[in-house]
Amino acid sequence: MSNDICFKEAMARCRTLFDQAEKLLRKDPLAMSLATVDAAGRPSVRMVLLRGFDERGFVFYTNSESRKGQQLASNPQAGICFYWEELREQLRVEGVVEKVGDTESDAYWETRSRLSQLAAKASKQSAVLSDRQLFEDEVQQLGREFPGAVPRPDLWYGFRVVPDRIEFWTGREGRMHERTLYERGVDHWRQTVLYP
Repeated sequence: MSNDICFKEAMARCRTLFDQAEKLLRKDPLAMSLATVDAAGRPSVRMVLLRGFDERGFVFYTNSESRKGQQLASNPQAGICFYWEELREQLRVEGVVEKVGDTESDAYWETRSRLSQLAAKASKQSAVLSDRQLFEDEVQQLGREFPGAVPRPDLWYGFRVVPDRIEFWTGREGRMHERTLYERGVDHWRQTVLYP
């Protein structure tokens, strides 16, 4: 896949957009909507942050027992969408999702702030929280328990969306938008232009 010229072109376009967004936008330039589907086929979407990107795919991190983690366990496919109004650009990606390895997850974990690490370790993400104080007390308790490095919880790791569809949308006046689709076929990627 990575030797396919069409695929390389699509990934280079992604990199250019990410670079532009990071230079021009102050707040969360790599925020993306993540769509998953549960075992019954019911869709769910939420915002997450892109935390890694290369020819293998698009990486985000979460508690695997969260709602999205459970949905990905039962149906390991996802769609992600970036929209940068200031750039008049949108990027949509669909593909199979795979677990990121422990070494890569550990490396990212170590870049997180201490409070983020403690909160991730304390959180039973997506479960009902009867009293906010319980969560805050647990974070404080873990801070005392781990005065130094905070170990990554086994249930917290990265997920990689391995693309098989990448679509670029560029806004133009009068709804004369440009849409370019890169799609994986049986043995190679192909590029097509879509009506707006």
